[in-house]
Amino acid sequence: MTLGPALGFWELVAFWVAKSVLYMVVCFFLGWLGLRVLDALTPNIHERTLIGKDPRAVGVFVSGFLIYLGLVVYGALTMPTAVGASLLNSLIDVQRLGLLAVAFVVSLLVGVGMFNLLNRLTPRIPFKSLRKSPLGTGFYVFGYLVFLGLITTAALTTPI
Repeated sequence: MTLGPALGFWELVAFWVAKSVLYMVVCFFLGWLGLRVLDALTPNIHERTLIGKDPRAVGVFVSGFLIYLGLVVYGALTMPTAVGASLLNSLIDVQRLGLLAVAFVVSLLVGVGMFNLLNRLTPRIPFKSLRKSPLGTGFYVFGYLVFLGLITTAALTTPI
C-alpha cells in the first residue's frame, strides 16, 4: 500500500497516529537519555535527585517534558512525508531518524557548552547554586527540555 490519494480518511488518520506515536516513543527515549547525559555532563548539579526533593520541581519538570512531547507531536505531524512511497518507508524514515540523532547530540553539546560558557561569563551568578534548590534545578531542566523540543521539531520538519 502506498501513501497518497488512494488512502481513505480513516487510513490516513491511522497513519498520522502511528507516525506520531512512533516518533513520540523515539523522542521519549532521547529525552530520557538527554536527562541522563545532562546529569553526567554537569557533575556539580544532580538534576534527577534534586528535582525529586520538591513536588513543585517535579511539576515544573513534568511540564517541560509534556511541552517537549507536544513539540515532538507537532513536528511529526507537520514533517514532510513522501507521497507515493510505501507506507512503511513513509512511516520509518531512516534519514529523519539519523537527523534526530544528530540534533540530539548537538542539543546536548550546545546546551551544556553554552551553560558552561554563560557560567564563566557571569561570575556573579553562581550556576552551581542550582544544586541547593530543587525548584531552581526543575526550572533549569524545564528550559533544557523546551530547548531539546525546539531542536527536535526543527529536525522533524526540515525538508531532506
